[in-house]
Amino acid sequence: MIKIEYSLKFARSYKKMPLQIKKKAEAKEVLFRKNPFQANLRTHKLKGRLKNYWVFSIDQHYRIVFAFVSKNKVRFHTIGLHNIYYQNL
Repeated sequence: MIKIEYSLKFARSYKKMPLQIKKKAEAKEVLFRKNPFQANLRTHKLKGRLKNYWVFSIDQHYRIVFAFVSKNKVRFHTIGLHNIYYQNL
């Protein structure tokens, strides 16, 4: 099972999310912990300046950006709409 660390930026962004998105994110996190590459998460590696990061979908609009720390450990960096790719991570 995957262990997850949460960055300060992630924690701050998560607090600002609507309750409905928080509930969806928590449900997706349960799936992610079991298998981060489960098809309905739509996990994929980012490119360009974010090439060291991965992302998975909470729903059609919201995403979680993360990085692998080790084989069984990841760090969630931020959560938000598609425009999170243009923020500093």
